[in-house]
Amino acid sequence: MALWRGSAYAGFLALAVGCVLLLEPQLPGSALRSLWSSLQLAPAPPGPGSPEGRLAAAWDALIVRPARRWRRVAVGVNACVDVVLSGVKLLEALGLSPGNGKDHTILHSRNDLEEAFIHFMGKGVAAERFFSDKEAFHDIAQIASELPGAQHYVGGNAALIGQKFAANSDLKVLLCGPVGPKLHELLDDNVFVPPESLQEVDEFHLILEYQAGEEWGRLKAPHANRFIFSHDLSNGAMNMLEVFVSSLEEFQPDLVVLSGLHMMEGQSKELQRKRLLEVVTSISDIPTGIPVHLELASMTNRELMRSIVHQVFPAVTSLGMNEQELLFLSQAASGPHSSLSSWNGVPDVGMVSDILFWILKEHGRSKSRASDLTRIHFHTLVYHILATVDGHWANQLAAVAAGARVAGTQACATETIDASRVSLRAPREFMTSHSEAGSRIVIDPSKPVAEWHREGVSFHFTPVLVCKDPVRTVGLGDAISAEGLFYSEVRPHY
Repeated sequence: MALWRGSAYAGFLALAVGCVLLLEPQLPGSALRSLWSSLQLAPAPPGPGSPEGRLAAAWDALIVRPARRWRRVAVGVNACVDVVLSGVKLLEALGLSPGNGKDHTILHSRNDLEEAFIHFMGKGVAAERFFSDKEAFHDIAQIASELPGAQHYVGGNAALIGQKFAANSDLKVLLCGPVGPKLHELLDDNVFVPPESLQEVDEFHLILEYQAGEEWGRLKAPHANRFIFSHDLSNGAMNMLEVFVSSLEEFQPDLVVLSGLHMMEGQSKELQRKRLLEVVTSISDIPTGIPVHLELASMTNRELMRSIVHQVFPAVTSLGMNEQELLFLSQAASGPHSSLSSWNGVPDVGMVSDILFWILKEHGRSKSRASDLTRIHFHTLVYHILATVDGHWANQLAAVAAGARVAGTQACATETIDASRVSLRAPREFMTSHSEAGSRIVIDPSKPVAEWHREGVSFHFTPVLVCKDPVRTVGLGDAISAEGLFYSEVRPHY
């Protein structure tokens, strides 16, 4: 069938070009070649010669280990066990039946859980809620963990980043966070957890999934999504921060990764203010010369975000974030394009570049500002950008390519990029700025990393090969940041 179709295309093309030659015998050869290429209707099969195959091969050639490598990485402070299971099956196991949906900002009982789950499942919208009753939550968590089909995963940004680093056997990894017996069992043997971080009970986050069209009583989900709830006080108050910092002296890391600030959203303003000051004090206790990377996560509290920008950003060396966090950050701190309520489809490269430039110019290191911030790793579904203050980082071309490559392999659960299972969806050309006269860049899959410069800041851009049928997307941002850091080299400043 395919052979016949190919023959039919070839016959049609020959006929079309023959007709043109008959009617326009003087047409130049270049025009004929252009016509011939435009008439080739069958898309190139995915493989080594496809744009995806060429891009993956180009990355493999570009991704080289830095001259000075990390030996010891310390990661903290949010960690938990993600229990992923069917929401309907759990509620049925709890003896609940479908009634009327109702949103609850805080869940106090099984009845609240049932109403909130129905409310969001009916809309097909993701949501996350805090369950206030400790005993009731632990009973539910135990039932959920033992249900057939329930899957347990390492959860929490710090634990996920630590787990990713631990895949490299020549790296020693310290993880500080609330680590219970189940999480300890799930962690890589290469992850060292200080005794002070161990606790008797795990922090469970229950992730109740439902599929598009799934029914429960009269309820029918319009989209596949998830409802998450937990009774997580340790991570919410960043309880392990002091343990983390006190462990660093003995561990002697050459890179520190911090995450979990977003977990404070459920705390009072007073506690947030007090804890942020303690975070900054703790970071300032880390010896000079050891870079500190801060991984951001989804937030809704503008005041907390504004405080993090003004107080924490100058104390850290590097940031990791996605498009939602970047725009929310700009809105909270009145940055460029902050009047934009949300991204319309793929985030505009020029706008993203403007915000990254503003963060490093307003809050990063300069001759007139006492700030340590010199690097931002931005990731969105179809492309990544690494922005760095000149003179502080090396091997960033390899780092951005490695971060993008792991997005394609981890989402598809493959060891290497499988060109038939990924697609190149990044813009093929874009402007590098919207707030000033930027330059136009055209991406060639054979040369997949584009570089540009703006007033002492360097930008490295690469497309992502997006997995067509992702197996698991939870923790993808953490894997991306860890891989980008793994291939990064910090330049010592004495």
